[in-house]
Amino acid sequence: MSPLNEQLVSMITQLVMEKMSNDTSVKSSPETAVATEEQKETLIKFYDTVANHADEVASPSTSEQSNEPLIKLYHSESRNHEQSYYSASYDEPTYTSAPITAFKFEEDEVSESVQAAKKHTPARIGVGRAGTRPKTKTWLKFRLDHAAAVDAVYGEVTEELLQKLDVFQVTTKVTDKEEYITRPDLGRRLSDESKALLQSKCQKNPKVQIIISNGLSASAIEENVQDVYLALQQSLHNLNIEIGTTFYIDKGRVALMDEIGELLQAEVIVYLIGERPGLVSAESMSAYICYQPRIGTVEADRMVVSNIHKGGIPPLEAGAYLGTVVQKILHYKASGVGLVAKEG
Repeated sequence: MSPLNEQLVSMITQLVMEKMSNDTSVKSSPETAVATEEQKETLIKFYDTVANHADEVASPSTSEQSNEPLIKLYHSESRNHEQSYYSASYDEPTYTSAPITAFKFEEDEVSESVQAAKKHTPARIGVGRAGTRPKTKTWLKFRLDHAAAVDAVYGEVTEELLQKLDVFQVTTKVTDKEEYITRPDLGRRLSDESKALLQSKCQKNPKVQIIISNGLSASAIEENVQDVYLALQQSLHNLNIEIGTTFYIDKGRVALMDEIGELLQAEVIVYLIGERPGLVSAESMSAYICYQPRIGTVEADRMVVSNIHKGGIPPLEAGAYLGTVVQKILHYKASGVGLVAKEG
């Protein structure tokens, strides 16, 4: 046996003897067993305390010679401990979470003169821009108003409202909304069935004939016509002016009042109709008034009270005012430019 092999055998024998000695001491002494278990500590420690363990962090070189863990995880809510640990080891900055705040649109930064002007108009003034584009708040408001205008045009007046007003419905030569928009001439003529219905149900030769139509805004009729119609009725009754049989026209145009005047021989027609919606209001209604409208009547003979809605002329006020206008028309037997000439 070579000297190298003898030395190797001697070392192995010594290690075996030490192992046997350690096993015997573990079985005989509980205290020694606890110490041995501590030597067999795992490489990962979980601490449930806020005590300072920074001094237990060992470098890779020392961990090879001892059983110290390579990674230590601290289960602690103390930010001070984490700060001291990281600053001692890596010198890293600590971060704190910013408070959560609700999102707000950009503030309007306009001059005092623009602020004063905005109090007197709903127009989009002083809204500013972000580069070449509108600001987010302005753009979203524009899209909302545009959607409301589209809904007003394509909407329909509910049957419930017609029942409240106690009116029946007639139609024009228009078949659908698209044709109504592209063919205004068809909206100025009643269908044949409607003509027969008016002749059978309506009073002939009325002093005042009130008609209602959704026109270009069903929303305007839904929001305003009930107050306007009831106030107008009350005003005419107080003035002892006779009212004919009121009815509702689906998809009617303003000039349709000429054919109705021809058919019923009305002295004055008051036409409540939804106006073309804009980006300020989609609920604006108008009242067109004409003395003895007949086919061929010119526009100069018509009168109009427009902008009837909650942001313009209040509906109740408009209805009461229309009664005084009708009284004046009947007195002078003229409307429009002719009324102005006779009054002057």
